[in-house]
Amino acid sequence: MSDFVSSFWHWYVAGITLVSILACLFLLWFSGKAKAMTDHDNTTGHVWDGDLREMNNPLPRWWVGLFIITIVFSLVYLAMYPGMGHYAGKFGWSSGGQYDTEVAKGNAEVAPLYAKFLAMPPEAVAKDPQALAIGDRLFMNNCAQCHGSDARGSKGFPNLADADWLYGGTHEAIRVSLVQGRVGNMPPLAAAVGTPEDVRNLAHYVMSLSDSPHDSLRAQLGKSNYTVCAACHGMDGKGNQAVGAPNLTDDIWLHGWGEAAIVSIINKGKLNQMPAQADKLTEGQIHVLAAYVWGLSNNAAASAALSPAK
Repeated sequence: MSDFVSSFWHWYVAGITLVSILACLFLLWFSGKAKAMTDHDNTTGHVWDGDLREMNNPLPRWWVGLFIITIVFSLVYLAMYPGMGHYAGKFGWSSGGQYDTEVAKGNAEVAPLYAKFLAMPPEAVAKDPQALAIGDRLFMNNCAQCHGSDARGSKGFPNLADADWLYGGTHEAIRVSLVQGRVGNMPPLAAAVGTPEDVRNLAHYVMSLSDSPHDSLRAQLGKSNYTVCAACHGMDGKGNQAVGAPNLTDDIWLHGWGEAAIVSIINKGKLNQMPAQADKLTEGQIHVLAAYVWGLSNNAAASAALSPAK
């Protein structure tokens, strides 16, 4: 791994670049100095199609001039812009820097719009057509890759359109998830549970909590081992949003349902991570996006909050 961070590769790239330019200069000079064996009529003696002869005329001056211009341009370019390893160029330009500049410019242009949304309560933002359109674009660009374009998720990625929330479904909880990210970690528990049969029995007890199809005898035998799970999921199995522990009493299975899936999670554990968005999105964008996600499962509540009191 150290080979990829050593300075050798910077020198390697710089060397290849300079050698290529110098090689072009040498070939240009050599082509002008080298003399080919010619006949008295200034041909090389090569004949094609009976009468097509190869002449030994010098390269056109305009062509040579353009070639020299390209070489000079390449040297000037390398002096102004990065292309010589560590050397950043006189302008100090970089693709990352240009991207940051353009993002900052764009954010400054839309800052007044987001300031308006920041002054609005989340319920109002969740029903504002303009905010919804912006929230939809933000969601597609930053969330849909995992949660799907319809926000209904998939195996291992939570459904954001229902009322089941690992860390809470309030606007503030969603905003914190966006800003800080989330890391859900269930450790392997097979050693704490006991034998493979004990693990199977515990899996059936977990399924019984949601009235899912299960072996009632195994569930009864596995109940005593559930204490190793209760620290996070609670003795009633309803989970703990403070640590992102799922509710085991509903019929929502993030990582798959059935004995095999639950046994695998008990044996191997499970690690889920949502990356933080604070470095990518502005405060206004996070406010709008959180309101948009909140509205996916609270449209009725948002409408009621905005309706005039009767």
